[in-house]
Amino acid sequence: MGKIILTGDRPTGRLHVGHYVGSLRRRVELQNSGEYEKIFIMIADAQALTDNFENPEKVRQNIIEVALDYLSCGLDPAVSTLFIQSQIPELTELTFYYMNLVTVSRLQRNPTVKAEIQMRNFEASIPVGFFTYPISQASDITAFKATTVPVGEDQLPMIEQTREIVRKFNSIYGEALVEPDVLLPENEACMRLPGIDGKAKMSKSLGNCIYLADDPEDVRKKIMSMYTDPLHLMVSDPGHLEGNTVFTYLDAFCRPEHFERYLPEYGNLDELKAHYQRGGLGDVKVKKFLNKIMQEVLEPIRARRKEYEKDIPAVYEILKAGSEKAREEAARTLEDVKAAMRINYFDDQEMIRAQADRYERN
Repeated sequence: MGKIILTGDRPTGRLHVGHYVGSLRRRVELQNSGEYEKIFIMIADAQALTDNFENPEKVRQNIIEVALDYLSCGLDPAVSTLFIQSQIPELTELTFYYMNLVTVSRLQRNPTVKAEIQMRNFEASIPVGFFTYPISQASDITAFKATTVPVGEDQLPMIEQTREIVRKFNSIYGEALVEPDVLLPENEACMRLPGIDGKAKMSKSLGNCIYLADDPEDVRKKIMSMYTDPLHLMVSDPGHLEGNTVFTYLDAFCRPEHFERYLPEYGNLDELKAHYQRGGLGDVKVKKFLNKIMQEVLEPIRARRKEYEKDIPAVYEILKAGSEKAREEAARTLEDVKAAMRINYFDDQEMIRAQADRYERN
């Protein structure tokens, strides 16, 4: 069996540059590498409903936003299967079977779940669907027999839970599921891009995002308002890089050729950082440099998005075709799971004959 990728996003809003450097850019590179036999990209609407159950329209409306972001970043439906999670009912059935393999205490220990519960102030009022979404995620991954799951660092506990479920299932029922490997971003700065306000994570709910679909002026304004070094009051003051959002973004986006085009007085990012640290380099100049880089990165994405926006029904057709293909794949895995669990009663002709023989003897 060749290498298979499964990854995706929750449709709770437009995707931002954190998604881009954390996963989207890498997905396109992996898609174009030719190393993977199959690539499945999921719009996780069912998972999004676990904490948006009172506002399903928010999820519904953002399906197209996420799809447009996927396509505008370069995901090719001829190579990658783009699909909607809720349209694959086999995932729900797999989740139900996997629930028997996980204890409540194990879910409670999951660091990602604990952090998400705290962030959403669920406390004792945790929806069961949200609490068990690591099991649902295991269903998503295993349904497509994914060998590789590209994720950010914060998702590592979720993938480990999937691996535990696979190991336990295979030890009880036989080798029916594939244990996935994690693929982290290569650039450390891309693992968790902060918000423009310096908060630990770029988040739609915090309103500190640069969206892939933002127009050039919005991008410029957001970059010029970015959190830097609060002690760097004068240009002559030595600056600090730690916690400085502008330099974190430069780590994630800057390439050597950007200096040739936009800031030729510096040979590379290390020289720029050294000047900032010893003093004599203002935040405005660095922000203007970052803005030029970000505009260069985002302009082709915006241009492709405008083209796809001209034919929205065609985008839905892409998602429909992808969902049909994904469902066929998940159905085959479900057959394997039910056969391993010996609950494929009507397909097990040997069992039927054995039962018939037993009653004939009696």
